[in-house]
Amino acid sequence: MKKLLVIGIGAGDPDHLTMQAVKALNQVDVFFLMDKGPAKDGLLDLRREICRRYIADRSYRFVEASSPERERGDSDYAGTVTELNRAKQAIFEGLIEEQLSDGQCGGFLVWGDPSLYDSTLRILQAILDSGRCAFEFEVIPGITSVQALAARHKVSLNTIGGSLEITTGRRLAAGQVGDAESVVVMLDAQDAYRQVSDPDLHIYWGAYLGTADEILVAGRLGDVADDIERTRQAARQANGWIMDTYLLRRR
Repeated sequence: MKKLLVIGIGAGDPDHLTMQAVKALNQVDVFFLMDKGPAKDGLLDLRREICRRYIADRSYRFVEASSPERERGDSDYAGTVTELNRAKQAIFEGLIEEQLSDGQCGGFLVWGDPSLYDSTLRILQAILDSGRCAFEFEVIPGITSVQALAARHKVSLNTIGGSLEITTGRRLAAGQVGDAESVVVMLDAQDAYRQVSDPDLHIYWGAYLGTADEILVAGRLGDVADDIERTRQAARQANGWIMDTYLLRRR
């Protein structure tokens, strides 16, 4: 039987890896890497550096495949994500069939934690459900950007007895947020915090968390929103991509 390990590697700092993740790395024969283009070469470089740093006295190899892109600008967001995952499923299935021998262990190194806004687990389960490819897999949790954000700003994610909601920029912009005292927003491509009606909310914002390019901004939303927007635009232009997360809290 082929075996796969889906390993959470943290938010960007190689030191984010747990001891469980390090032990898992040392079981893998083949690491599958999804190439998202030259602008994001650093994401692949970090994965290679993690393996170089933590794998001891064991041979392994990398297999790269080009990652498909989601169709942008389509109003049917759910539909485009479904199509994207189907395309990824075909790639994953081919990699497992062609690059992994029976008895070998393959590894997917997932940014943050595999359970939070990542499609790898759904795709692997869909492959198993299709019956075309047989394997077993395990999931190793990792530190998310949510945890890293709170740690870098030295704040708790929730107030005492208060609720916490984790959502997306798309849902925040659409007003689809509950009444939680603390709201963590991920995957915000449109500066959705600018559309929040209460300027007295406190925002804790962070980009490239755990990396050498890390940027942190905190303060009253009405006071720092312009600064965050300018910083995001400059960082995206300089690096070709941006990965940021923020916490909104009633004061």
